[in-house]
Amino acid sequence: MSQFSDEDIILSVFDFNYQEKKAANVLNIAFGIDKNFLFGCGVAISSVLLSNASAFFEFHVFTDSFSEADKARFEALAKQYKTHINIYVINCEKLKSLPSTKNWSYATYFRFIIADYLYHKVDKLLYLDADIACKGSIQPLVDYVFAENEIAAVVVERDIEWWSNRAATLSTPELVSGYFNAGFLLININEWNINNISYKAIEMLRDPQWVEKITHLDQDVLNVLLAGKVKFIEGKYNTRFSINYELKDNVVNPVNDETVFIHYVGPTKPWHDWGTYPVSQSFLTAKEASPWRNVELLKPINSHQYRYSAKHKFNQKLYLQGLSNYFNYYVAKFKE
Repeated sequence: MSQFSDEDIILSVFDFNYQEKKAANVLNIAFGIDKNFLFGCGVAISSVLLSNASAFFEFHVFTDSFSEADKARFEALAKQYKTHINIYVINCEKLKSLPSTKNWSYATYFRFIIADYLYHKVDKLLYLDADIACKGSIQPLVDYVFAENEIAAVVVERDIEWWSNRAATLSTPELVSGYFNAGFLLININEWNINNISYKAIEMLRDPQWVEKITHLDQDVLNVLLAGKVKFIEGKYNTRFSINYELKDNVVNPVNDETVFIHYVGPTKPWHDWGTYPVSQSFLTAKEASPWRNVELLKPINSHQYRYSAKHKFNQKLYLQGLSNYFNYYVAKFKE
């Protein structure tokens, strides 16, 4: 049962297909983003292609905004790597009534539209958040075979203390065995839809009793609905790191030679001009190998960003820039 019909949701489709031959084993990869993540998404796709030159992919980008400049760059990306990129511009009105926070907009719910829309079109789908960079082979995901009744392959988040917290808060005892981060989901599309996951998730997000419990929006909901129906795979496929951890005295960077996907969680992203640390290099390398190579890293535009930018500039010993950003932070705060 679908919450969304194609006619209500899909406003337009752009099909950039520059694949030179039809491959038998293609991995479909999807992103659900708003306009603030188009830059990151384009570079994320570049990183996958750069690190997996011999594999075949079809990309599906669901967004609520797509300018002529975006169109030119995504088409150039498809042409450069001889790949297939589909862009779906969607109507978000049905999603705007769902819970959102400062860090999570209604775009976080796009994955439900994606899973519904691609039913009967693909069997296996890799959903990725757009703040991810690939630095290794994902051939094992291309070859991955789901077990019977398995809905998704996922990567565990944090530790047993956190799982126990989520199990108690969400009244779902099975979560004590593992709670996953929803920025990486290798989805068995048929099982997902047989179990009506998208429909049930939206219904839960409209239920005031559930809304009182959840703190991580659709991630909490998906963990409840998929409890006991997922397989936990290696952490290298969703290695999470916040660039803001660089501000700590003793930061432990979990990214290593085995890492496949770096997931840049938190408000500072590698496309911000205050986020240039060694951990951002995979993103920056992919940027240089993409149509975004000449696009400048983004500068702060609000008080929240000016504050973080100032802290990072001081941490990077760029003191004049740090002072300037602190000044802009106070000006922006005064105007709020």
